[in-house]
Amino acid sequence: MEYINKSILNEKILEDLKKNKIDHMTYLPDMEVLKSDIMDKVLKAVKNYNYYRYTKSDVLYALEKENLSPEDFAALLSPAAAPLLEEIAQKARIITKKHFGNSIYIFTPIYIANYCENYCIYCGFNCHNKINRAKLNEQEIEKEMKAISETGLQEILILTGESRTKSDITYIGEACKIARKYFKLIGLEIYPVNSEEYAYLHKCGADYVTVFQETYNADKYQTLHLSGHKRIFPYRFYAQERALKGGMRGVGFAALLGLDDFRKDAFATGYHAYTLQKKYPHAEIAFSCPRLRPIINNDKINAMNVHEKELLQVVCAYRLFMPFANITISTRECARVRDNMVNIAATKISAGVNTGIGEHADDIASKGDGQFEISDERSVYEVYHTLLKNHLQPVMSDYIYV
Repeated sequence: MEYINKSILNEKILEDLKKNKIDHMTYLPDMEVLKSDIMDKVLKAVKNYNYYRYTKSDVLYALEKENLSPEDFAALLSPAAAPLLEEIAQKARIITKKHFGNSIYIFTPIYIANYCENYCIYCGFNCHNKINRAKLNEQEIEKEMKAISETGLQEILILTGESRTKSDITYIGEACKIARKYFKLIGLEIYPVNSEEYAYLHKCGADYVTVFQETYNADKYQTLHLSGHKRIFPYRFYAQERALKGGMRGVGFAALLGLDDFRKDAFATGYHAYTLQKKYPHAEIAFSCPRLRPIINNDKINAMNVHEKELLQVVCAYRLFMPFANITISTRECARVRDNMVNIAATKISAGVNTGIGEHADDIASKGDGQFEISDERSVYEVYHTLLKNHLQPVMSDYIYV
């Protein structure tokens, strides 16, 4: 509980926590249970991952290979790989150019609601944090999306707080339908749902789903997620598989680096994606690489032991392990870091970002507070032209619907 800002806790909340008897590994009645063994495989692999046993020779061996095994991936994330970061980055850059050329995809997130029913102690949206709450109606969503589309962007990521009450599936589906009028590619970063609900959202226009597992340490997960549906670890873990069963074309993976041992969380994230793609070869795989950021009412939250070199090591390891995956560097990072990453291994970058509600259109009154502080506040125009200046090709969309 080291991330709790004690100023936002009161006796009532503490009493509620004491009464919380929900087992974080047991599904609730409304949650779909898949017949899948992927979680057991991943958790077993992470439990057995002792990154101190890898040597310089293991890292060099991995760098010589074209197709990496999970064992090679584990070596690249180990402390033994740190002195070889320059060589790893050079190899990652070569692999990125081979499969993606100079193309860098640009998108922006749109937060349409920040109501949440979970108590996640590191998140600005958590239900006990005293922030301004807001939810856009359909007319406001359209205004926001129209304003975003006028910047030239053709891909959007729709986000909500995790509240089925305030942001039900129909509400999110209508947002997807509106988005389809303005954008060619639509992603979702919402609370996990059942496969039939993902199928409905796909029918409404959604193309891919991103879910942050936050941490793959189930015991630590329990201490960070104190109440709400998000507390149920396995249901969140299997969200990507349910999304694929619901017809989504792509799925994104992430751990919030800094919540726990970042090497184990990065290994688990990569192995989770690798194992799922083995089962669903058609799936488009993407990684996000977020580090913990300060939130409203708690500016002391920051990633533990995950500095820029460690972040680069994680990003490059993902690239070498899964060469075809998209890798996103978010505005949690400063402009300098993001510009360096897209020159090495990242292939996707957000621009014109605001994590608040109703911040893109000027005439929307119901504005809500953001989820976390961002570091890179550049506009779409600024990011676009920085990419060109660095001899990279900004891509708004490479999908055509016929």
